[in-house]
Amino acid sequence: MAGKVKNYTDDFKKQIVALRQNGKPAAEIAREYQLAKSTVVKWTNDYGNTGSFKAKDNRTDEENELIRLRKENKQLLMENDILKQA
Repeated sequence: MAGKVKNYTDDFKKQIVALRQNGKPAAEIAREYQLAKSTVVKWTNDYGNTGSFKAKDNRTDEENELIRLRKENKQLLMENDILKQA
């Protein structure tokens, strides 16, 4: 059975990042706050890189281009299907 997805506020995430930036080990923070160590590391990296926790703010140019191209491809496939039916 899958676990329930927890949503954390940006303020909570910032507190976790501050602890990490002050030198507290990610594993210790994870144990203390019942988080996965990878979550602590991801929040620290995301906030450190862009100052944001939102996925869209942390995408590389290549990821943004891939998303754009997939949308464009989907649109062209739909248009092609419509033209085939005509």
